[in-house]
Amino acid sequence: MQHLPDSQRRRAALVGVKLAALAREHAGADIGEVSGFGGGAGLLTSAGEAWVLIDERPDRGVGSALAWALSRDATSLSILADSATGQLVRRAEGFGFPIRVFHVEARTLLQAVAEPLPERTPVSPEHLALRSMIVEGDAEPVIEHGVLAGEVRGLEVCRVVDDPVSGEVRLEVGIGAHDRETFQMLHGDRPKVEALAGVVATVAVQRTPGRPPHPLNQLAASRLLRSRLVEHPELIGATSVTIAEPPIARTNVKDQAPSAAVATLSDGSQELVVCTTGIDLDVVPYSVDAVAFHGATSCVIAAPSRDVVPVQLRIASLCRVPTRFVPVDTRDV
Repeated sequence: MQHLPDSQRRRAALVGVKLAALAREHAGADIGEVSGFGGGAGLLTSAGEAWVLIDERPDRGVGSALAWALSRDATSLSILADSATGQLVRRAEGFGFPIRVFHVEARTLLQAVAEPLPERTPVSPEHLALRSMIVEGDAEPVIEHGVLAGEVRGLEVCRVVDDPVSGEVRLEVGIGAHDRETFQMLHGDRPKVEALAGVVATVAVQRTPGRPPHPLNQLAASRLLRSRLVEHPELIGATSVTIAEPPIARTNVKDQAPSAAVATLSDGSQELVVCTTGIDLDVVPYSVDAVAFHGATSCVIAAPSRDVVPVQLRIASLCRVPTRFVPVDTRDV
């Protein structure tokens, strides 16, 4: 913690003090020394139970909490947070490791209840009618949680929306809401298919394997990996890979998040695929949601070889539905 700015050190210290106070009052056993980690703090009780208070991004806290507990050889885990506890419970239930989740209200701990996954939302016929424009513009139509968009090697370049004033359905070109708004102001009089084709051509070049780092190939990295698996399913031992809907809708196309797909194997069976990049401790809990959302019976987590670390493998081994990592190297394809 010595390398953190003063404000972050003070924040981390307060989180540790809060955790110690809560555990001392509710754990029912002697508590050990508090240890800080990215996004929270943890301690081990004399009974071998790990208590972890998630302070930053509680919605992504199961992976880091499990990693902390496993590194201390804990026999069970209690996760404490003041938000997103319903999601934490839902993901925790996917593991064969004893996990309790508590919602923190001041000095009171409330047993959290699982929040259901969102229901599937169909695309309206009016939006679906513009699918042909996306195809004509050389983008790939993708439907997620009732939204029809067009992608180029995993990067969204257009989206069908309702005009907030007139209610008119239209296709907007651009990467993200702000980019689409700017594009509309600058090129609103240009035919949509022509405008989209121009953006697609620019983006496709930058998202080609072997290109140097560029903003257009750094965005939506997990979806870029998924697009490579669609082109080369043999990288994960499959005969084909198709895009699948994520369990939770993205709030921002520029946020890094895992992506989902379905792999067909040589015997005709199918497996859920979750693609990720970077060392993401929460990708396994995310896959728990993806498995439940698609009713899958097994899951493969595809990640660049450099981004697969031992603790992730250990977390995956605890999943109730068989889940394994497959390191992928796309440099040669």
